[in-house]
Amino acid sequence: MSRRSIPHSALDVYRIPHEGPGDLPTKAMVGSKAHNLMRMARCGLPVPPGFVLGTGLCRAYLKRGAQALDGLEDVFERELADLGARTGRRFGDAKRPLLVSVRSGAPVSMPGMMETVLNVGLTKTTLRGLLRLTGNPRLAADCHRRLVQQFAEVVHGVAAKAFEDMLAARLREEKLARVEELDSRALNDLAAAYEEKFQALVGEEFPSSPMSQLRASAEAVLKSWTSARAESYRRLNGISDEVGTATLVETMVFGNAGPSSGSGVGFTRNPSDGSNKLYVDYLPNAQGEDVVAGRRNALPLDELERRAPKAHQELLRARGVLEQEFGDMQDFEFTLEEGCLYMLQARAGKRTPLATLRIAHDLVAEKTIAPEEGVKLLEGVDLDAIEVVEIAAAGVQPMARGVPASGGVVVGTVVFDAGRVGEFTRQGKPVVLLRENTETADIQALSQAQALVTAHGARTSHAAVVARQLGKVCIVGCNALNIDGGQRSGAFDAVAIKEGELVTVDGTLGLIFRGELQVRRSKPERLVAAVRRWQAAGTRAKASKRSSADEGRA
Repeated sequence: MSRRSIPHSALDVYRIPHEGPGDLPTKAMVGSKAHNLMRMARCGLPVPPGFVLGTGLCRAYLKRGAQALDGLEDVFERELADLGARTGRRFGDAKRPLLVSVRSGAPVSMPGMMETVLNVGLTKTTLRGLLRLTGNPRLAADCHRRLVQQFAEVVHGVAAKAFEDMLAARLREEKLARVEELDSRALNDLAAAYEEKFQALVGEEFPSSPMSQLRASAEAVLKSWTSARAESYRRLNGISDEVGTATLVETMVFGNAGPSSGSGVGFTRNPSDGSNKLYVDYLPNAQGEDVVAGRRNALPLDELERRAPKAHQELLRARGVLEQEFGDMQDFEFTLEEGCLYMLQARAGKRTPLATLRIAHDLVAEKTIAPEEGVKLLEGVDLDAIEVVEIAAAGVQPMARGVPASGGVVVGTVVFDAGRVGEFTRQGKPVVLLRENTETADIQALSQAQALVTAHGARTSHAAVVARQLGKVCIVGCNALNIDGGQRSGAFDAVAIKEGELVTVDGTLGLIFRGELQVRRSKPERLVAAVRRWQAAGTRAKASKRSSADEGRA
C-alpha cells in the first residue's frame, strides 16, 4: 500500500510513483505538485522516486507547532529505507549515499512562494561516498557548497548576499566569469568557507547528521507557508490560508553533473502570446533553483538540443503527453543527469489574457479538448478587454534590449526600489519597476506596478511567471541595466536614468525606450468570435436539455 499513517497524528504518507490500484490521492490531500507527478509517472514520463507528507501536516503544524512533528523521524526512517531499496542507495550511507530534495507543494499552484532545499543528506561522510559513487569530484564539491548556502537561507533566514559575495570574490581571484568555470579545488575551498560563514552567522556548526538536515528542511518548508510573500500571493489570488502545503521528499537527480547535464523550465506553449511553440529556458551543468530563482540568465531550447539531442527528443514527446493528460498548456521543470531526462513538476501554466484566449482556441481546434472545456479555460477572462498593443512609431532606437517574458507595451515612471512603488501608484502614475533580479519577494510591488525589467533572470523564473499571471509587461536578462546602491538611479549602459523618468517598455519584443512613445491597439477579433460561438452553442445545448427535461416531467 502507498498510504502510511504517521505516528501520533491523523496524517498519511504517499509514495511517488503511486503504488497499487485505485484512484490517486487528491490535490487537497497531497498538493498539486505530488498529484501531478503521480499522473506523469502513470503516463510513463520519467519521474524521480520519492514520497510526500500530506497537507494535513501543515495544518497541524500551524495549530500545534513543533509538537505536530512528533514521530516524524520514525516515518522518515521507514520511507527512506523503502526509497533506498528502490534506488540502490541509502540515506546517510558512507558508500552509496542517497541525497534528497525537500520541496513544498500546495493544492493550488503558488510558483516560487514557498521553499525548497536540495542535496539534503550530504555530510563529510556521505560526501566521500558521493565522490566514490560518481567519480566526479566537481559534482560532490558543488553539491556541498550549494547545500550549505541553501540550508542557511531557507532554514535559518540568512541573506543570500553573504554567500554570493564570497563567490564573487573567488571568481575575481580566479579571473573567471561564471561559477561553472570553477574547478573542484576552488569549489571545495568555497564549501569550507561557506561552512565557516554559516557558523559565524547562525551561531552553530553546519549539521553533520543527515536526519537533522532532513527534519529541519521539512520544517522550513512548513514554515514557508506563512512567509510574507506566500501570504501576499494568497491574498492576491483568493487562496485560503487553511489549505496548507504538502512536503515532498524526492531522490536527487543532478543537473550539475557535467556538460551533458543541466536543468530547465518550460511551457508547452508560449505563455506570453499563446503561440504553439515549446518555450524553454535551460542552464547546462546547473541545478533547478539556478533557473527559477531569477538570479541567472538562461539559454534557449536549441542549446539543449545541441548538448543532449536524445533528451531534447524526449522533451518534445513529453510536451505532447502533458497536454493530452492535463488538457491544458503546462508549465514544467526538468533536469538532465548525464543526458538522461527527469521530469520534476508540471502544472497549468500562468499566462497572459491574450495567451489564455489563443491557447484555448488552438486546443479546441486541435481536438485536444472539447469546446465546453475551452470555455472553462477562459473563465474569469474579460474577452472584450483583451488587446494586442504595439508601438506605433517606426525607426525609434531603443536604449536597451532584454529577453521578452510577458508581452504588451507600457509607458510608465521608473522606480528602482520595490518599497516605493505604492507611493507612485497612489499618485496615479503607472510604474516600471527596474530590479537587478527577478525576486518573488517583490510580489506586492509587482502587483502594483505595470511592468518589470530586470538585469538578470530567465523568462521562466518564478517572478516572471507571476508577472505574466498578473498581466504585467516583463523583460528579463537586460544585461545593460545597472542599478546603484541607493536604488534611486541607474543606467542602461552609458544612458543614465533616474527615478521618476518616463520610459516605454515593449515586453513583446524585449525593448526599452526613453520617454513616451505612441502605441497602437487592436482586438483579436477572430479568436474572440470563435469563443463566442462555443458559448452560444453551450447555451443552446443547456436550453435544449432543460426543455427535454420539462417535457419528460409533463
